[in-house]
Amino acid sequence: MDMRSGVGRSIVYGFASTLMLTLLVTPAPAQSPKLSNVDLCDGKDRSSSNAQIIGCTALIKSGVNNAQVLASAYNNRGNAFNGKERYDLAIRDYSESIKLNPTFAKPFNNRGVAYKKDGELDRAINDFDAAINIDPNYANAFANRGEIYQTKGDYSRALKDFDEAIRLQPAVGSLWNERCWTHALAGDLQAALNDCNESLRLEPNTAATFDSRGLAYLKLGQWDLAIADYNSALQLNPKLPTALYGRGFARLKTGDPTRGKADVAAAKSVDQNIVTEFARYGPQ
Repeated sequence: MDMRSGVGRSIVYGFASTLMLTLLVTPAPAQSPKLSNVDLCDGKDRSSSNAQIIGCTALIKSGVNNAQVLASAYNNRGNAFNGKERYDLAIRDYSESIKLNPTFAKPFNNRGVAYKKDGELDRAINDFDAAINIDPNYANAFANRGEIYQTKGDYSRALKDFDEAIRLQPAVGSLWNERCWTHALAGDLQAALNDCNESLRLEPNTAATFDSRGLAYLKLGQWDLAIADYNSALQLNPKLPTALYGRGFARLKTGDPTRGKADVAAAKSVDQNIVTEFARYGPQ
């Protein structure tokens, strides 16, 4: 799997890192009789991280003498551990994958995702740098690094990385949304609206993008448009704290204290840090 990590707002997504095996099709665990360990390690049984761990572990212990296959197996098992939030085990497996195949960009990117989730942002940036040095067309690595620069408040570097990710994958709506959100945080609100509109054209029913555009309208003082976008976001994700708080903020500005306070309280019940977080976004 090629992992993409969001900073609290976006979705982790990716593609399987396929094991190039033709001779080592080993028996599958009893719970998945139709799948070989190769298939399980490749993540074809998407219902269970445990099955992927079992499949990859069996391959690693099988004695296969192929560094590329082993590197993929460790990488894929690392993804399964990442999905279970066992970042220590994920990092260990990605590191083993890198030792076996130092020119394999995916485990550098994926270890960066694990470091980011574990709060080690500088280590994550180093890994994304390494992934990009190996594969300069690695859109996910640019996007992942951009999200960390965004978290650090380095909007200029974040925007450069999102520019490159969009150049490489212009049809991925979530990338346009990440750049929209960054423009909104940086105060370039018309650019934010342009990017969010393109994101919604590509992926029309995405709560995070309505949330991003809602923030742009909020910072422009266009309360009714902000409320409309937050309504759309909350129809898709009723517990999205930034949308609840943003709608509450806008309702208070329009003289609707009862519903405004109710939204703010609902946002706090989902995320106790939402007031501090939203203050960083800069709406007045």
